[in-house]
Formats: sequence, structure tokens, C-alpha cells
Amino acid sequence: MNEAAPRSRRLIAGLPMYDYPELRPANDALWRWIAAYLGNKGIKDLDPDLSRTGNIYSLWRDPDLILGQTCGYPLMTELQDTVTYVATPVYTAPLCEGPLHRSVVIARNAENAGSLAAFRGTRCAVNGMDSNSGMNLLRATLAPVAAGGHFFREIKISGSHRESLKMVAVGEADIAAIDCVSFAHFCRFDPDHVASIRIVAETGLTPSLPLITSLRTSIETLQVIREALMAVGTVGPRPEFLDQLMIAGFDVLPTHAYDAVLGFEAQAVAAGYPLLN
Repeated sequence: MNEAAPRSRRLIAGLPMYDYPELRPANDALWRWIAAYLGNKGIKDLDPDLSRTGNIYSLWRDPDLILGQTCGYPLMTELQDTVTYVATPVYTAPLCEGPLHRSVVIARNAENAGSLAAFRGTRCAVNGMDSNSGMNLLRATLAPVAAGGHFFREIKISGSHRESLKMVAVGEADIAAIDCVSFAHFCRFDPDHVASIRIVAETGLTPSLPLITSLRTSIETLQVIREALMAVGTVGPRPEFLDQLMIAGFDVLPTHAYDAVLGFEAQAVAAGYPLLN
């Protein structure tokens, strides 16, 4: 009996960084628009559905990834030999500046601490130690007051910005850094928890979360992906899903733009605070 020829793998896409349940229909619509554009340009074998495997690290490293989104910190520290930068969304969330975003440092309303230095010895919720917005920017913001030693009593890994917000709101942690795009979404989706916290500081700016593709993606295909991103907000009526995602458009930044992420890391190291602890 002749065995069936193995089916070729499809090119996959995933937009996991702001794929909250409330935003999944909008992310699906964005990908369908982009996939249709790519298909009309002759790019075939596209998976029509976004990949939601739950393992973003595998997604980022998948050789069949045609479009994904990652965080600026892993882009600069882990993925340099695995992915190609595509573009940066321009978000309309408060505290964004063009293609740049920052984090807000939050605490409970009931917390009396009036300055970052007063949070020494408290509990910090961090979405992940490889997060630019939740760890790297917070570390750089605290470095001037950390005095080169342990600052927090405990670091709690929450697994997500949404969980960090909840932990602070209900008293399981005392402080956290949330990227301003996520925070703007939470103001709509999670108003009860947001009502229980206050912003105590803002971090510096870095480019927003980058869109990426596999290193195997050809230069020609990369150019078509960028054309699709530039077209989605300008061709025909503006799609509603862009407003739901708080996306004004997309920019292709200079290759050195994300060096700013490592610049904040270097600032913390120079101040004697190389680890968020």
C-alpha cells in the first residue's frame, strides 16, 4: 500500500500579546484582513485561523511563523537568531507616543506609600522576568532608589499583566508595572479591579511590542507583509477592529530602535541594580 504523501505545513500567525478574550474577535478580524491581502499577492498556504497554542515561546520560534508579536525584551535577548522584525503598531492608548509605549507602576488605593522608595520591603507582582514592560522598565525606574541591594520582600510571578493587576487590587501584591496599552484595555474590561488601584509612577519609553516573522521568511514576503500592515488602516473605510485594538496604524522602525530596551537594562546595571529583587 502506498503511503499518502505528507501534507505540507501551513504558514501560521499568532498575536498573543494583547489577545484577551474580549479582543479575540478583533485580532481574528485583523489576521483575516492581512491574510486576504497576502493571498491576493500570491502568498499561499496561510492558516486562516490565529494560532492559540498557549506556548508563546514555541510560537515565536516556529519556522513557519509568518506573523507574530513578541515583547521587546525577548526580541533583543533571545530571538535575534530566530526572527525578523516586521513592524511596530502605533497604539492610541493614553501614555503612548507614536510607536512608543511605557508602563504604569500601580499600587492599591489603600496603600499609603507616596514615593517609589517607600515601597522597599513590599511584594511585587511581575508578569514575567523576561518582560520589558513588567520587569525591565520597572527595574530601571527603581534603580535610582534601590541603592544597589534587595528592594522587595518578595517577587511574585503572575504570568500576565491582567493577573498582576488583580493581585495588586485584591492585596496579594503591593506594586506592579503594567504596560499602558494593557492598562487602557483593563480600564474597559476590568473596571472593578482598576478602581481599586492608583498609578504611582510612569516608566520611560521604548518601542511598542514588535511584530515579527520567521527568519526563514523571504525578503519579498516580508515586504508584502509590511505593505499589508500599511494598507489596513488606509485602504477603504477604517476597520472597526483597529479601534477595538487601539491601533492607529503601523510603523517600520530603524533596526536600532529596540536598542532602547537594552539601554534601560544598562541603566539599571550601572546603578547597581542588575536584578529586579
